[in-house]
Amino acid sequence: MELKVNILLINHYAGSPEMGMEFRPYYMAKEWLKLGHDVTIVAASFSHLRSKQPCVTSPVQEEYMDGIHYIWLKTPSYIGNGLGRVKNMLCFIAKLYKYLPQITKNKHPNVIIASSTYPLDIFPAHHIAKRFDAKLIFEVHDLWPLSPMEIGHMSSLHPFIWMMQRGENYACKYADKIVSILPLANHHLETRGMAPKKFVHVPNGINIDEWKNNAVELPSEHHAFLKEHQDSFLVGYAGSHGLANALHYLVNAAPMLKDKKIIIVLVGQGPEKGNLIKQAKELKANNIFFLPPIPKIYIPLWLNNMRCLFIGAKKTNLYRYGISMNKLFDYMMSGQPILNAIEAGNDPVKEAGCGLSVEAENPEAIAKGILKIYNMTAEERHDMGEKGKKYVLQRHTYPILATSFLQAMEER
Repeated sequence: MELKVNILLINHYAGSPEMGMEFRPYYMAKEWLKLGHDVTIVAASFSHLRSKQPCVTSPVQEEYMDGIHYIWLKTPSYIGNGLGRVKNMLCFIAKLYKYLPQITKNKHPNVIIASSTYPLDIFPAHHIAKRFDAKLIFEVHDLWPLSPMEIGHMSSLHPFIWMMQRGENYACKYADKIVSILPLANHHLETRGMAPKKFVHVPNGINIDEWKNNAVELPSEHHAFLKEHQDSFLVGYAGSHGLANALHYLVNAAPMLKDKKIIIVLVGQGPEKGNLIKQAKELKANNIFFLPPIPKIYIPLWLNNMRCLFIGAKKTNLYRYGISMNKLFDYMMSGQPILNAIEAGNDPVKEAGCGLSVEAENPEAIAKGILKIYNMTAEERHDMGEKGKKYVLQRHTYPILATSFLQAMEER
């Protein structure tokens, strides 16, 4: 865009590298600022995704982080996915209306982005867009209410689902553009009334600067582990240990690899970690290790020390609309071959030629995939890893993604 754009981005869960997820609003805003545009991010004071919450002492509070204008709306804390989270959502939506004068003070936004995962923010976003005659963008991260219906088995008649469905339908009707990280989400959104010409795919990506950091030594426990196993073929996983990550199948694959110099190491935390450790002990799998999570700054250095990287997910019909996982692009950027055990409408690993894709939830297939990569020559593994790195640099860096998003704002 040649003209300066004043962007108001509403994302309930927006964070920063210091606070934790979610990162996409921060990185997009940084790139838009570099291009000379103005960005304000409106977010809730509490999010279960953040490792650190902002210090918010008033109902509405402003802050500048790395040049980005944040407006925090004070919302109650919660645990889990019960009524407390719903109360938090509704409080955020109500305050978007209540504090509109403060949110738009000295601003005249000409692009409003509703981007809070759940679709209720489309209502106040549309209200603001009409007031300022601004373009309205609806950004889809996960498909709601389809996600809680298919994963949580919630009925379409449930009041919560009914409310979310109203939001999605409203967005499909009134948004000028719908930007989705999922490449095939248009197939679902068109059934909810979206005109095909509204759809734009802008996937997730990586921040190149994080791969240029000065971290030269890992935390002591992780450094000691690498030193002890420096002659082993390390298969790594880094990230959340939840049911959705399907790590139990990786643990079940470990005993099938005992006769080789293959070590599986999982770094991270999550609700299933205790069960995974217990499972490994019961299987007497002494070739699998669990290490604590490490700060994001160390992730590139850690991944660079692996020989193969694992990513998996539970089978779900939701993935028929595609995947765009940040972890996968970090893996690609590391230049290591990837074993992908996710069944989805797209397959970035196959498309890039940067690893092998095997059946999800199948320990035997996972073990065979690891063995196949293990038996490759070092040159073959290197070439595979380089293809992944080239793929992500060409398609998934934030300067590229932010420009694609701007083009969506510009289109009629």
